Parts: sequence; C-alpha cells; structure tokens
Amino acid sequence: MPTTGKEMHIGLTIYGSLSERSGGFRYDRELLRHLKYAGHRVSVVELPWRWYPRGLLDSVAPAMGRALDVDVDVMLQDELAHPSLLGHTDRLSYPVVSIVHHLRAAEHRPLAPLYRAIEYRYLRSVDGVICNSTATRETVLDAGIPERTTLVVPPAGDQFDPTMTADAITQRAHEGPLRLVFLGNLIERKGLDTLIKGLSSVTADWTLTVVGHPTDRAYTRRVRTLIERNGLTEAVTMAGELTDTELRSVLRESHLLAVPSQYEGFGIVYLEGMSFGLPAIATTAGGATDIVSDGTTGVLVNPGDATAITTAVQTLANNRDRLAEMGTAARARYERHPTWAESASRVETFLEDIRAADR
Repeated sequence: MPTTGKEMHIGLTIYGSLSERSGGFRYDRELLRHLKYAGHRVSVVELPWRWYPRGLLDSVAPAMGRALDVDVDVMLQDELAHPSLLGHTDRLSYPVVSIVHHLRAAEHRPLAPLYRAIEYRYLRSVDGVICNSTATRETVLDAGIPERTTLVVPPAGDQFDPTMTADAITQRAHEGPLRLVFLGNLIERKGLDTLIKGLSSVTADWTLTVVGHPTDRAYTRRVRTLIERNGLTEAVTMAGELTDTELRSVLRESHLLAVPSQYEGFGIVYLEGMSFGLPAIATTAGGATDIVSDGTTGVLVNPGDATAITTAVQTLANNRDRLAEMGTAARARYERHPTWAESASRVETFLEDIRAADR
C-alpha cells in the first residue's frame, strides 16, 4: 500500500490500550498498522479508562488538555473516549478526525437523550468523522454533521482469512447436529439471553459454543441461570475467551454464527464468521444490515425476538441444503469485502484532505 502523498505524522487518542481485543480496538489497530506500512509516522495517546461521569470531569481538566498537547499533523480520536475529549477538541492545534464505531445515542438507554446531547456536541467539534457503517453515518448525520466531512470505512473481516471451498462448506453443512457459535463480550446488548430463549424452543438437535469475556458479571450469571432453568447445560458450552488458534478451530467446525445484538455499529464478527462460510443470525438494528442479507447470507430478526430465532434455527437445522447455500453465499460476501489495506488507503486520502483544509 504505497503512500498517496507526503508523509504525515498521524496520532490516535484512545481509552486504555491499543492491545484491547474488542472489535473497535482491532479496527483502530489495523488502521494504524496499514497507515504505518504506507510510510506514515504514527503515535498513540492512551488515556485511562473512565466511568462516564468521571470522563466528563476530564473534559474540563487542564491536565487532560496538557496530555492532548502533542505534535501531530492530524489526530484520530476513538469516539469511545468522547467524555474526556469533549471540552478540549476544538482548542487543539491540530485537525481532529473522530472514528465512530458505535454511538451510545443509538442504544435504547434510560439516559439516551443526555448521551445524545453530549455525543452530538463532541461530533460538532471535530473536523471529520470516519464511520464503520452506513447505519453509523446516518446517526452521525443526525447530529448535523455535513456529509462531505464523513467517510464510511467498514472494517475488514480477514483476521483469519481461512481457505474455505464451496465443497467443504457444503460437506460440513450436512454433518451432525446444528452447531452454533456466539462470539462477543457477555453484555446485555449482545443478545445472548435472547439467543438462549430462542434455542430453548428448537426441537432439532443443536449445540451452542459461547465465546467471549464475561464483561458484565451479573448479566453472565443471569444467562447461566437461564441455561440451567431450560435444561440446556449439555447443549451450551460457555467457552470464555479463546486464543486465535482455538477460535479458528471453533469457527471452522461450526455451521452458524448467532449474535442477535440489540444494536451493532457494524459487527465485524459477522464478517469473520462469513470467512469460514458461516451464515449469521443478526438483527435489523444497526450496521449488521450492511453485511447480512436476509435469506441469502443469514437471517435478520428484530432485536429481542426469540421466536424468530427459533424459526430460523429450526429451518436451517432441518434443511441442510439451504444451510449449505447460505454458507456458500456468506463466504462469497466475505471475498467481495474490502481488505484492511484498501480501507486504510481511503482513510489516508481522507486525512490528507482534512489536513490540507486546516492549513
């Protein structure tokens, strides 16, 4: 990926460490890696994780302003850190481009109007916005951000990039009970409880492997209780976090990825499943609709609709030819998706334009 112009010094401001394993941090990490490969100098400003109200205190703290006083040509800011950045962004000496993976304002939260007011104010203070999906950009545009200052750059799903032939996908589709995999942090938004409720009414044979960190301990306990009360302890494996090698094996052996989130800014996990020829069960809320084509590469259900999940799983468990067709289509969708190098090249041009406009 050759550079398109003069070398830039590009910064990235984030909460925590760039080594975090979630999809948003992987997006940031891959983007920086490819920008560095293109010949640009990159620097990371790592801020301490903050509880939301504590982050808002950072936004008026002189110490935070000093921490952000760095010498870069253009600064990327992960929107996740917006509470701490809000009061400083429009005072910085460099242009700022926010990377938006997921807006709190898009979730059904009790304090959604407050989050919306804060996030929208932050977004209006930056020079450009990179969105991971068209759904995310629509939310950003609702804040009154000019479309010309936004760019949709979906993440690539080529973390594993396995070799999967149509014959192998078809053969696997006809083997054994239906094997589902859930992949994501164990938090309420990811919809694991809805998945368990839907699976509890499926009469065909199935198994589920749950892969993810128990981020919300109370929610994880509720899910375990739900599994026990429905007599599903033998069908559901709570695998926790896995190494890349272990996860690769689980995805290769599965038939169907099921992550019925209440909302996803994008959902890189669906693409990663598709790389293994796995159709996805996702929801109609958020960016999953950019990836999952209902009835072709997976099934889209309304958030919280356990009955629709029952119907989808029962149908695919009983019709393995259909499962094979959808698995093959899912793999083809993955192969058409832009690579990280292609996405980073578009970001590089966008940053150059932002930098030039700031001069």
